[in-house]
Amino acid sequence: MIEDELRELIEKVRRRGCEGQTLEIKSAHEGCPKRLYDTLSAFSNQNDGGVLLFGLDEKAHFAKVGVYNAQDLQKKVTEYCEQMTPIVRPVFTVYDEGGKTFVSAEIPPVDVAERPCFHTAFGRVRGSFSRVGEADKHMTEYEVYSYEAFRQKVRDDLRPVEGASLDVLDQNKLDEYMALMRSERPNLAHIPEAQQYELNGIVREGRVTMTALLLFGLVPQAFYPRLCISATCVPGTDKGAVDAAGNRFTDTKRLEGTLPEMLTKALDFVRRNMRTATKINPQTGKRIDQPQYPMEAVREAVLNALVHRDYSVHTENMPIQLDMYEDRLEIVNPGGLYGRLTLDQLGHSQPDTRNPVLVTAMETLHLTENRYSGIPTIRRVMAEYHLPEPTFRNSAGEFRIILSNAASTATPSLSQVKKQLSAAANAKNLVDYCRVPRTRAEIRAYLGIASAQYALQRYLDPLVCSGAIRMTIPDKPRSHRQQFIAADSPQE
Repeated sequence: MIEDELRELIEKVRRRGCEGQTLEIKSAHEGCPKRLYDTLSAFSNQNDGGVLLFGLDEKAHFAKVGVYNAQDLQKKVTEYCEQMTPIVRPVFTVYDEGGKTFVSAEIPPVDVAERPCFHTAFGRVRGSFSRVGEADKHMTEYEVYSYEAFRQKVRDDLRPVEGASLDVLDQNKLDEYMALMRSERPNLAHIPEAQQYELNGIVREGRVTMTALLLFGLVPQAFYPRLCISATCVPGTDKGAVDAAGNRFTDTKRLEGTLPEMLTKALDFVRRNMRTATKINPQTGKRIDQPQYPMEAVREAVLNALVHRDYSVHTENMPIQLDMYEDRLEIVNPGGLYGRLTLDQLGHSQPDTRNPVLVTAMETLHLTENRYSGIPTIRRVMAEYHLPEPTFRNSAGEFRIILSNAASTATPSLSQVKKQLSAAANAKNLVDYCRVPRTRAEIRAYLGIASAQYALQRYLDPLVCSGAIRMTIPDKPRSHRQQFIAADSPQE
């Protein structure tokens, strides 16, 4: 950045009174901060990188204090960066104002193939961090593994299943599959059957592979009980809702079997639980049945989860979740987007493939096209049904597809309107409510919103960022003892 951009950034921070996903504030008034490794790692491990801004005192409401010595600070920050693996190359900017000097260090993102970036002395697991809001959090073992698996091209769809031989497979289904493979690859017919199995990912090290078990296993869940689909139908818009009889679920099933069998069962579950509206075509006078969700979109979403989920040892105890609510259907699979693919590229560019052997086998079985058309199909079909665009959410541990139905855009009921108005009115008075210290639980209850995360993000966080409400323990924003108090209230 240039000096003018740094000046504007300083003023923006002081107005907002908070850090952020790509911004960390350090005073550096009396010397170089002692611990920068966590933030260097976290910024390097996110696609947008980040900026370290030196010269503002967060504890004094981001007062302009300036740095002790700009030249020495840059030298020491560079030394910190050289103790990272891979080495971080910061870009510095220096700005002077009113006899005080401010320094920024832009931390570029590390290429996905080189992540995680970590503090060399602490090692890959203990020294790797990710950015969560304005905090640096230790990466989980699974997050570290995800980067390792991409870099090393680990094939979890080919990992041998402990204790599984060809006897655990449905031989008829396997023979049909191998016949299809030989028709596509004539040279296979001239080599021994055992070698054919090895070349086509059926067997590794004398044991059946994950792909073979998932496609042809007699009882795949006998080896991995949680490699299934957990399907639920909820009588409301969140899992805390209950129906008139006090039931939390109107239907719940554990869907097991091979991938094709689970796909069929999942579609049957959705058909059974979704509503169908009946309309009359004004031109023909014929009845038209309009289901809540287009089944073509549902099929692609479920298939996406089954084929592209993570099948590593880290996630083998995590089922796919299929949840039906009054206003939407959510499908969640373990494992975020793989490799370099980002949400904004989803459906627009060719992605890295997490399970290439499994995907190829599904294509051979005519269950998927393997032409990266699944996401575009979901978008197209939802639009044809005049339904909201599908929503996609990604994190290090999961990928979520949300299909909203017509109820999500319908006029809210009187009770819903009253609840929304009540929350809005309470939010306006939230600063007054916090004239005395309040906990997160007290604030959520005051707002009258069931979802604690939504209540805090929607109403509390903006007031904290604006400086209208302050934390009683600012150095530990996520402390369980944290309370919130109006900024103009007397100091505790």
